[in-house]
Amino acid sequence: MKPKHVLAALLLSCGSVHVLAAPAPVSEAAGSKSSLDARLAQLESLMQSRNIMQAEMQQQIIVLQDEVSQLRGITEEQSYKLEKVLQRQRELYQEIENRVSRVPEQATSPVANVTVTPDTAISSNLSENEAYDRAVALIMKDKRYDAAIPEFEAFLKKFPNSVYEPNAHYWLGQLLSIKNDDQQAVGHFKRVVDNYADSNKRPDAMLKLGNLYEKLGQLDAAKQILTKLVQQYPSTTAAKMAADRLAKL
Repeated sequence: MKPKHVLAALLLSCGSVHVLAAPAPVSEAAGSKSSLDARLAQLESLMQSRNIMQAEMQQQIIVLQDEVSQLRGITEEQSYKLEKVLQRQRELYQEIENRVSRVPEQATSPVANVTVTPDTAISSNLSENEAYDRAVALIMKDKRYDAAIPEFEAFLKKFPNSVYEPNAHYWLGQLLSIKNDDQQAVGHFKRVVDNYADSNKRPDAMLKLGNLYEKLGQLDAAKQILTKLVQQYPSTTAAKMAADRLAKL
């Protein structure tokens, strides 16, 4: 082979080796790295957003827990105050009941027929609460039981739809029964029993009504109302007293 030809062959052989061993283009490697960095940046951004959302939700939960705690405290305080008011009302009724019950049955003496003076009439400028408190005060504080009767009657006329209406009828029945005006007393107790199913005075009115029926000789009516009392209000003191009366009838 001629020297020229040998040299050409060697040059071609070296050139082909360099072509085969050439690395990948720089642009492809740079593109892959850029894509990976972008994905990592995206994941980091998502993680940061997630962490921020979790922190915000945790803060909201803490705020809601504080609000619930405050509301629970307010509810418990209001429940306590309501229970104290109801307890005081029960004590007031019991005190009135005890005082009225201690009045002798001879209350039909001439004192019982005293003419009512103008100062016992309900003043036209008294509110519903003031008028009712005034009538109750005549029983509990002043012990003017006879004066309390027209006071309650005037109250019922002036405030026919009062929330105190069943109580006023009950106390009228109680006061009239002390005066041995049994028929009138029956009427008032019966109003409470028949018309005010939700009144807390209804069990006591049923007991008083049964006692009056017995006193008037209406034993069947007495047994019927006392039995109903025991059935409808079994856990009350009035029901226990009614059971004792039934056992003796």
